[in-house]
Amino acid sequence: MSDQKEKFKDELIIALTPFIQPEFVEAVKAKITILTHGYDILKAENEIIVYEGDVNERIVKRYLMAKTAQGLSKRTIEYYQSSLELFFGEMQKPFSQITADDIRYWIALKLSRDGVSKVGVNNYRRNISAFFAWLQKEEILLKNPMNKVPPLKETKKKKHAFELLDLELIRMGCRDERQKAMVEMLISTWCRADELVNIKTEDIEEGRVLIHGKGDKYRYVFINARAKLAVEVYLNQRKDKNPYLFPRAKYHVGNAATYAHHAKETETDAWEWWKDPSMVDDEGHIDQSTLGSIIRKIGQRAGVKKVHPHRFRRTGATMALRAGMPITTVSKLLGHESIETTQIYLDISDKDLEQAHEKYVF
Repeated sequence: MSDQKEKFKDELIIALTPFIQPEFVEAVKAKITILTHGYDILKAENEIIVYEGDVNERIVKRYLMAKTAQGLSKRTIEYYQSSLELFFGEMQKPFSQITADDIRYWIALKLSRDGVSKVGVNNYRRNISAFFAWLQKEEILLKNPMNKVPPLKETKKKKHAFELLDLELIRMGCRDERQKAMVEMLISTWCRADELVNIKTEDIEEGRVLIHGKGDKYRYVFINARAKLAVEVYLNQRKDKNPYLFPRAKYHVGNAATYAHHAKETETDAWEWWKDPSMVDDEGHIDQSTLGSIIRKIGQRAGVKKVHPHRFRRTGATMALRAGMPITTVSKLLGHESIETTQIYLDISDKDLEQAHEKYVF
């Protein structure tokens, strides 16, 4: 019956398409999905569902344990967990009785009622799909309902790299040696934010750093002369014993009064707490959100829009490709498994294509 309902909805959308602007087709389809949910008469008369929350909780815990054993990062595990908890919390059905129609309905609610973007919904869908695929692989379920729920078609937005002037303005927006070291390392190494904050000073060799990257894989990233100098100047001003390149403070960053009072007592600037060993945590490092906040504020002072750590990664890859670096090398430096992933990062303009055509096509 659910297949018949899907066929009816598809035919209805096709019939209405001439009267709907293209950008509203998905929204109309979501509305139809919501309005037709529950009109399966056979389901309403014959299906009695008893929800047992602990059943879902137990199977999710088992799934997360399996993913942890595969070596996934703590952040990835938490992302899976939050998506599944949200899904089952709103679904209110045992995992074994969830149908493709239930999932379509939930997706439609996310889009229409909750205003979640297509990108956000597809992220949820990907995590839920991985869970059901695991259930089928483990033979806990014979059929995977996600096989009938395709991802939403997203509107691809072009993401731009920094221009050379942007980078110089960002450099001028740094207020101390620590921030200069952060910016230069992002420009030179193309590190992900979580990779940068996890660098230890002992990992820094002559012009390179061994990174523990995504997917529990190691790779080398390289430091140019400008980054090397910035890091040396910054480290020479630190007197603490914390092993990380960018350690965290002993006091919570939100406690501005503590920082200001301590800075006044020690006659240092409040934002240069890392120069005072008594303010530096013995072991921990800053987290990704702290790094992101610092970089965004640098961008605000510099007058450059949309400054965040990941954009430096795109910028490095784009500039290297423009300079003639083979895309296979760019991909390896980024730590990508496939060139297709690398292509997403590149900001190649029509002018770049025109110049390449003039250079290589005779």
